[in-house]
Amino acid sequence: MVHICIFIFAAVQDEISQELIALIAYVAFFVLVLIVVFVLFFTIFQKRKNQLIIDRIEQEKKFEEELVRTQQEIQEETLKHVGRELHDNVGQMLALASMQMKAVSRIVDDEVKTKVDNASEALKETLTEVRTLSKSLNSDVIFNLGFEAVVKNEIERLNKTGLIQSSIAITGNKVNFENEKDETILFRILQEFSSNTLKYAEAEHLNISINYFEDKLEISIEDDGSGFDLNTVEKGSGLINMEKRAELINTNFQLESQLNKGTILHLVYPYRTL
Repeated sequence: MVHICIFIFAAVQDEISQELIALIAYVAFFVLVLIVVFVLFFTIFQKRKNQLIIDRIEQEKKFEEELVRTQQEIQEETLKHVGRELHDNVGQMLALASMQMKAVSRIVDDEVKTKVDNASEALKETLTEVRTLSKSLNSDVIFNLGFEAVVKNEIERLNKTGLIQSSIAITGNKVNFENEKDETILFRILQEFSSNTLKYAEAEHLNISINYFEDKLEISIEDDGSGFDLNTVEKGSGLINMEKRAELINTNFQLESQLNKGTILHLVYPYRTL
């Protein structure tokens, strides 16, 4: 009888142990499923959150690029209008004044004639300068002449001012721009740099080098002016405009400057199709 009771007790205990093990296994499986579901949910949520952040950053970038592009177009239209006014109106007035001075020169006494001729020559030089300037402002002229021609035109204009000695060096086989707007943007960057050099650098020389490669165009422009500390200088509209213009055409923009050692700008433009 005792043996039977012990056997029954052992059987019951064994059954309880199996049920306990099964319960523990079920609970462990349930917890594991919860963990997996939580991890999956968290991962999906995090990916969704990151994607939303990326989308927002891209939208903000596109908006900023479109804003900059619109600003550039407005500036180009303004410059084009000013260029046309200089060429058509101011240029015509200077040409007329020059003709009148020549007419006066033929009828005045020799004592006055020298002064009249000097004034006429000054008007002639001013007319040439105005026409040269009008070409650099009008993007239509830039399209027609081409990038190299307008850069050379700018060099000549700077040299005629007598304020700085400028030069240009070109290497490699010339590559025509397939996207004509890009050459205008690159020229505006160089124009902005030269303008800042004249205004602030107190430089004696300004040099531009243009190097054509199969897949890219490398441009350097440097002056021997006073320079500045890149870490402390406050970025003005000129520097910001140059950087933004470079971003619009995916051009690598690298500015280097040291106090009393001048400033140099490196541009690497990858050729782009329309």
